[in-house]
Amino acid sequence: MRLLILILILYTPQLCIGQLQASAAAEEDSIVLGFREYLGYVKKYHPIAKQANLTIDAAQANLMKARGGFDPKLEVDYDAKEFKGSEYYDLLNATFKIPTWYGIELKAGFEQNDGEFLNPERTVPDDGLFNAGISVSVGRDLFINDRMATLRRAKLFQEQTAADQQLLINQLLFDASLAYFDWVKAYKEALTYEEFLQNAELRHRAVSRAVELGAQAAIDTVEAYIPVQNRTLSLEQAGINLRKAELNLSNYLWLEDQVPVILQETVKPVLELNGEIDLTLSIEERPLSDIPLDEHPKLRSMRFKVEQLEVDQKFKASRLLPVINLEYNFLTETPDVGNSFQAANYKGRIEFAFPLFLRKERGDLKLAKIKLQDASLDLISEQFRLRNKIAQVYTALDSYVVQRGLISDIVVNYERMLRAEERKFGVGDSSLFLINARETKLIDAQLKEIDLENKLFMTKAKLFNTMALPGQNI
Repeated sequence: MRLLILILILYTPQLCIGQLQASAAAEEDSIVLGFREYLGYVKKYHPIAKQANLTIDAAQANLMKARGGFDPKLEVDYDAKEFKGSEYYDLLNATFKIPTWYGIELKAGFEQNDGEFLNPERTVPDDGLFNAGISVSVGRDLFINDRMATLRRAKLFQEQTAADQQLLINQLLFDASLAYFDWVKAYKEALTYEEFLQNAELRHRAVSRAVELGAQAAIDTVEAYIPVQNRTLSLEQAGINLRKAELNLSNYLWLEDQVPVILQETVKPVLELNGEIDLTLSIEERPLSDIPLDEHPKLRSMRFKVEQLEVDQKFKASRLLPVINLEYNFLTETPDVGNSFQAANYKGRIEFAFPLFLRKERGDLKLAKIKLQDASLDLISEQFRLRNKIAQVYTALDSYVVQRGLISDIVVNYERMLRAEERKFGVGDSSLFLINARETKLIDAQLKEIDLENKLFMTKAKLFNTMALPGQNI
């Protein structure tokens, strides 16, 4: 037994030196990809992030289109007819219109007509006739019309799109964070199996040397080799999981011009993440009652949708009013003379229309009210659901903090038990079987600690996602 202890002492320093050399070489060849740096690449270059920006551009284009309904308009209408040397008519009508907000339209025009068979009502002075006036809708289009409703909806849609963009970016960063945490977990599990495989190989070499010297039975080499086989198998499986995690992480790594990046095996993650996660994701420890849910992008988006439906309801309600359009134009041959515009020279028009039963209009209004009520109920339900969801995440977060503390103590105690078993083995009061059993318990505890740490990190990311934080520190 003393010979076995001597062999272990002789082998251990050599192994430690080899491990340090290999570790130093690995440190020189490896590149550390930090969590914050990684999310920065995701937020800046990922195609989904660029697609989210496109939605903002589309909303701005939609708003520009709606504002086009109030653009000034120049209209020119020219019509002529000549047959067998006779000029039947030659008609020119040019109009400049300026739409304004409350169903009012300013107009100015010029009319010049000539011909042998000209309709008498089109007869104007030889130099043409100028007109300037206004058209007003005093019925259904006075306070809200199609152009006004379209522009209001476009402005609200732009605000809604900005909130939706924040939700898209937040979801992308959340998914990318989970991929990073899985990578850290797989990396730590591989390191754990690699460390305990080295321990098992050390024991196997020591036992084999002791058997060669006749200090132990040959069957002990089998008992010492079984952990080597088990750890080798576990390390191989851990390596597969690590490579899967690396490839999954690569889905979120892009460079400029949409160039995808494949994560190389020489790149490794930051292993101590707890403080960096809180800083990067802007997670602050504060009571649930202090969380400003009114500013949540999801609720803001839904409120903008409700406001759009309110505009639609007002527009549909205005359709119940009759169509009453008034138009008045001053007429003059000399527009450059100020007093030439006289009330006695004018052209006017009155238009009136009113459906007798209003069935179409009343049906549209009822549908608009139903859509508005449905969206309002969705908003109320979402407010309640979000508050409960955030409360659940806070509860889970507190629980995982407690569990992580407990499992850390358990790991420390298992390490103590293993060291004590090794000391007992050194004085002949234990066996290789008990050492392997203690070490297996320690491995299980360390893997559970890694798993709980991963769940804690994922819960923090879930809090970031549920609160839809903007990720300003990324």
